Amino acid sequence: MKIPNFFKSVFFGVPVGITIVDIIGYIARVDGISMQPALNPDRTQTDYVFLNRWATKGYEIKRGDIVSLISPKDPSQKIIKRIIGLEGDVIATLKYKSDIVRVPEGHCWIEGDHTGHSMDSNNFGPVSLGLITAKASCIVWPPNRWQFINSFLPESRAPLNLSSRSIIGIAY
Repeated sequence: MKIPNFFKSVFFGVPVGITIVDIIGYIARVDGISMQPALNPDRTQTDYVFLNRWATKGYEIKRGDIVSLISPKDPSQKIIKRIIGLEGDVIATLKYKSDIVRVPEGHCWIEGDHTGHSMDSNNFGPVSLGLITAKASCIVWPPNRWQFINSFLPESRAPLNLSSRSIIGIAY
């Protein structure tokens, strides 16, 4: 019995496609205003970004990267935020239960760029690095917004530079 070409293509194409999405990355729509002005600066247009899964293998992320992650509040939801702090960093929070937090080992501090309009670490605290699924590498749609996304950490959100003596009593 001979298998039609269409079924051969599907039989081989589906596993290859799944492997590419799982290892290399995929394009995703960015909803909401939490990352304005970096993403969705104009409310009449929605940005689509390439989420690079390869870039997060080994958790080689840095402050300022915009990443996609599984929401710690709702595991069925993916969110996109900026990395503000990495493990060991001391962060001055924005209306979190503690004014200053030391990011624990295996965690990071994430925030949306549109302060006050974002569900982020200021709501739920440090986030496990294991929840990060990809790094936003470039905006692919709309055409007038085509660009690579550069890592950028606002100076006002940089981790605090405190000596080890002055951090006693900081929430973990």
